[in-house]
Amino acid sequence: MTERIYNFSAGPAALPLSVLEQAQQDLISLGDTGIGVLEHSHRSKAFIAVYDEAEALCREIASIPDNYKVLFLQGGASTQFSMIPMNLLSKDQTADYLVTGSWSQKAVKEAKLFGKVNVACSSEDKNFSYIPEEVSLSEKPAYVHFTSNNTIYGTEFATEPVVPAGIPLICDASSDIFSRPIEISQYGLVYAGAQKNLGPSGVTLVIIRDDLIAQGPTDLPTMLQYRTHSEAGSMYNTPPTFGIYVLGRVLQWLKDQGGLTAMAQKNQAKAGKLYDYLDQSQLFKPTAAKKDRSLMNVTFVTGDDSLDAKFIKQATAAGLDGLKGHRSVGGMRASIYNAFPESGVDKLIEVMSQFEKEHAS
Repeated sequence: MTERIYNFSAGPAALPLSVLEQAQQDLISLGDTGIGVLEHSHRSKAFIAVYDEAEALCREIASIPDNYKVLFLQGGASTQFSMIPMNLLSKDQTADYLVTGSWSQKAVKEAKLFGKVNVACSSEDKNFSYIPEEVSLSEKPAYVHFTSNNTIYGTEFATEPVVPAGIPLICDASSDIFSRPIEISQYGLVYAGAQKNLGPSGVTLVIIRDDLIAQGPTDLPTMLQYRTHSEAGSMYNTPPTFGIYVLGRVLQWLKDQGGLTAMAQKNQAKAGKLYDYLDQSQLFKPTAAKKDRSLMNVTFVTGDDSLDAKFIKQATAAGLDGLKGHRSVGGMRASIYNAFPESGVDKLIEVMSQFEKEHAS
């Protein structure tokens, strides 16, 4: 086997090695069925068992109440940008959006197709490098939407925004889902593309309260109604079977690690170690406001584009891949999701320290 290297990609991202090894076996035969997991019918007993286990683990790990449905959908988080207002926002209603990055901007654009949008706050004035403290909500919004972690800009909400009683809080948690404990009962809907913390691309987790499912119009296209997927157990059409399988294996791995409380501690330790180095560095500087720094995506620069490029090249040669920052921020981005090992952070700091000795003035 080719030697594995450290993968700092923002997504699709690193998966637990034990999950990959199990998937490698199950590609040939899922258990003792003699049929690979990619080949099983979604109606087969073998796959139904896979599906049921994935949902049960999801509910257990996140302590999801009984009045919420767990859906495994397709189309990525980006389809949810339109599916949410399509189901929950009418033309005469207003939805509030907290705009803290590119993905929340895109969500706003889609929502405007179906109703009114109030931008309750925005950090665009400083290139989304912070989370605004002041939020101006509408008098009675249909819902309040925020993006909990901003992959591109390296910021993260430390806690949920406070919303009035009875107003659904909706969260795009794509890049920090299950990285820490979450109180599902505070939300109306939580969604996440799987390819950062949950599994491969192609499956989207949606956790939605029952009353919001019932609230959606019945004259929408069938596949764009939450009730369709709720009533059919996410199997109205063929679901992303392999994605659900891997997601289930990742959830089992999370449980084996000690659950979300233990994972939060590990993520704090990994990110803390990297931020501690950056804060004392004379060459590398983090780009996000200190109080709003993401534990999942650490963004930093040298202030010299050519030097950034030189570091990325040197890091790649040392077995550290995916460190190039998004063009909106430049510099470097180290995505250190749940499955990323602490040893990779140690290696990055080692390479950065050596580079700094060679290039710091």
